[in-house]
Amino acid sequence: MKPLILIVEDEAALATMLRYNLEKEGYRVCEAGDGEEALTLVSERKPDLVVLDWMLPSLSGIEVCRQLRRKPATRELPIIMLTARGEEGDKIRGLNTGADDYMTKPFSLPELMARIRAMLRRVQPVPQKGMLEYGDIAMDLAAHRVTRGDRPVHLGPTEFRLLQFFMQHPGNVFSREELLNAVWGPDIYVEPRTVDVHIRRLRKALNGDNDADIIRTVRAAGYALDSEQAA
Repeated sequence: MKPLILIVEDEAALATMLRYNLEKEGYRVCEAGDGEEALTLVSERKPDLVVLDWMLPSLSGIEVCRQLRRKPATRELPIIMLTARGEEGDKIRGLNTGADDYMTKPFSLPELMARIRAMLRRVQPVPQKGMLEYGDIAMDLAAHRVTRGDRPVHLGPTEFRLLQFFMQHPGNVFSREELLNAVWGPDIYVEPRTVDVHIRRLRKALNGDNDADIIRTVRAAGYALDSEQAA
């Protein structure tokens, strides 16, 4: 599944142009027109990368970046800042606040797309020796084994793939359709409600008598693997 990119831009024409070109590349895209909306969207559905304008109504891009860097869940979230401010001091301020990259308007669209691709390549998670870990859950991809704490977890093939996908994208909320495409494949027709059945099976297998439910249900949105749910 292609990464989800959040565009935070109050210029409607520019936001539309960015969305069109990103979707043309196959990325999933969501938009926010101001800083407060951006923070709300990130809390509901963490993106894989943020394209963030500096000059925004209600809350500046600098403050959005600062708040994202304060939170453990978004501390490593890739951020590319766009701004009309071209002075060296402004660039340094943007980078010191936590932006990973900085582009001055007007910018080259092909260059922005290339920077997005390069940044996503750098942050793409690579499991070490076929292992995935999240909280007290460990997944050995080579041996096809899952444990939670010291307890073995027995999963069917679909539940195994579902958990693997969640553990590769912790904290992200996925709709039933997105899970179907990622786990079952885009060429296989399965009723969206089938996802609910496998989520219940996965929960039953993962959650022992003393275990908190680590799978979060987001009404009208989907599901996420979320340690805060277990807090």
